[in-house]
Amino acid sequence: MNPSRDDVLILGGGAIGLATALSLLDAGRGVRLLEAATVGGATSHGNCGTITPSHAPPLAAPGVPLRALKWMFTPDAPLYLKPRVDPALWQWLARFTARCNPRDWMSSARARAALLDDSRARLVQWIGRYGLDCEFGETGLDYVFRDPRNFAHYVAECAPLNAMGIRTDVIDGADYLRQEPSLRDGIVGAVRFPDDAHLRPDRYVAELARAVRERGGVIEEGCRVEAIEPEADGVRVRIAGGGERRGRDVVVAMAAWTPEIIRPLGLRLPIQPGKGYSITYSKLALAPRRPIVLKDRSVCITAWGSGFRLGSTMEFSGHDSTLNEVRLSALERAAREYLKQPPDASMIQEKWYGWRPMTWDDLPALGRSPAHPHVWLAAGHGMLGISMSTASGQLVADLMTGRAPAIDPAPYRVERFQ
Repeated sequence: MNPSRDDVLILGGGAIGLATALSLLDAGRGVRLLEAATVGGATSHGNCGTITPSHAPPLAAPGVPLRALKWMFTPDAPLYLKPRVDPALWQWLARFTARCNPRDWMSSARARAALLDDSRARLVQWIGRYGLDCEFGETGLDYVFRDPRNFAHYVAECAPLNAMGIRTDVIDGADYLRQEPSLRDGIVGAVRFPDDAHLRPDRYVAELARAVRERGGVIEEGCRVEAIEPEADGVRVRIAGGGERRGRDVVVAMAAWTPEIIRPLGLRLPIQPGKGYSITYSKLALAPRRPIVLKDRSVCITAWGSGFRLGSTMEFSGHDSTLNEVRLSALERAAREYLKQPPDASMIQEKWYGWRPMTWDDLPALGRSPAHPHVWLAAGHGMLGISMSTASGQLVADLMTGRAPAIDPAPYRVERFQ
């Protein structure tokens, strides 16, 4: 190999890029990871850190379009569409809406389940193998309800979830309040997913970066990629400021920024940036014992030994980089409604937003570019990048090294979008 050329260039230092780097290093490939800002500082940083095989059912489900229409133009609703002229967004929404039928729902659910289940098992292995210190806990996750109709709706969904291998436990309100003293009265019931888990995502990505470096991988921060130029025997990457990097292969794992970097290569990846918000606090004295989702408000609560986080909401506003205080206030209002001792402003450590890379079929693009043999994609994980990271990284590494993958790669092929 040309000594001035790296083996594999990975573009993007979030959970997906780092997991791919680690898997490639273990397979004997060399890795240089290029991150525009700081490793783990974007989409992977401020989510709620839940590891959720329970989330195999996609967002594009029967009944969702009507419910979404009621929310879309309400600024503090769980789903908000910022009014604007954006043909790409409206085309994306049309494709998403067309998939809100039982057949496509099941197709995406099965493919998501394969990634989520493999990743859940693999995460435990990685924590042991690499010594990842990320506040990992296997306590399950609870959907909690105050609205009896909403609770009944989700209880009815437990049977098809169980048929897919997603275990559920239905708990009545009085029993649940005995188990969970942090919540106010008024809970009518809960649905528990005992196989879910959680971790602290910022610590997880920091630990992945440590493991990559310890195994010989090179990580360059503050290295913004401006263009990819495929060559006959490799790839040239142009860097802001006039520099370049060359590699035998390149993996594009730039989350919601992936479409714009691959568009000049003739590649289409219909990702919309779904903006999510969170507020991180110092440790709460009376915190929920496991992650909970306040389903009537679509707000997630995760408590770790080192802190406490409120998160969620979905906002389609393009790459709007402002902190929407209306959306953040909705998180705080939900906490006051449900928690006996909600956090106060003096405990706030960080207010955050991040862009989830949402595809209209709710599945990532994992694999080789159909047009350029040395260009690979690993992007489009929506709200599940942390949950799917280990399986996605391993799958891409297996495909790049010619090893038989643990799961069928066909549902995630890049060609489906071309």
